[in-house]
Amino acid sequence: MEKVTIFDTGYFYADGGAMFGAVPKTAWNRKYASDDFNGCILAMRSMWIETDGRRILIDTGAGSKHLKSLSYYRFFGMKDIREELRAQGIEPESITDVVLTHLHFDHCGGCTFRDDRGQLQLSFPNATHWVSERQWMNFRHPHPLERDSFFLEDMEPIEKAGKLKLVGQAQTLSPGVSLRLADGHTPGQIVPYVETDTETIVFAGDVIPLFASLSPEWISAYDLSPTVSFDEKIKLLDEAVLHHQRIVYCHDAYTLSSRAKRTASGLFLPERESIVHTAPPL
Repeated sequence: MEKVTIFDTGYFYADGGAMFGAVPKTAWNRKYASDDFNGCILAMRSMWIETDGRRILIDTGAGSKHLKSLSYYRFFGMKDIREELRAQGIEPESITDVVLTHLHFDHCGGCTFRDDRGQLQLSFPNATHWVSERQWMNFRHPHPLERDSFFLEDMEPIEKAGKLKLVGQAQTLSPGVSLRLADGHTPGQIVPYVETDTETIVFAGDVIPLFASLSPEWISAYDLSPTVSFDEKIKLLDEAVLHHQRIVYCHDAYTLSSRAKRTASGLFLPERESIVHTAPPL
């Protein structure tokens, strides 16, 4: 593994009650801050990997196409993911693979953009875009409870360009990068596992979106199948503890990643010495 870089593409506000579901505010607000409107600041986190001659990007944030229609999320600190990569010395045309954990707008909106003429263009025109088969079917035929999270403009141009690759089961993408599937939040979410020289990084996506979500019972109201989310989270955490893997929290504006441990009482807690903080947005 030559290089792994984790970065944010912007921030938005989500309702704390939605993010933590049945957990009362008196409990979750001790672990995650909110404003007077019950809004919690969430990050949109991406990761790029350079390995075996490939440049792999995981998730692309919300992009800029839908910000006005989604103004109730109060987006701020937004970054053009192409410019953000260029600032890191990576040309968008050099990205070989884009792995999308799922197709909610805040994870794949940056896959396309509108040019000066208003025409849709691919942000990463030479990349194969990896999506699970079940998530693609769900994108095409969404449940009414999930429909507002999908936008055809994010993915249709990729399909038409022949740059879409569907994943039906767990597989290896390249040496050190494997893709697994998890349900609960949405059907067929991809969970990438990245093996570096020193550790395994789990880009947990919305299986464990926040540092505060380590508790298996803390399930978001955005999850379509809470009991399935619980089971998938337990499975991911058991392996992460057993193999000392690092979990990246894709939406946490204050904590980037940590490893986890299991206590004698069965609770999952972070390993304090392994926590990597990120500066909270202003």
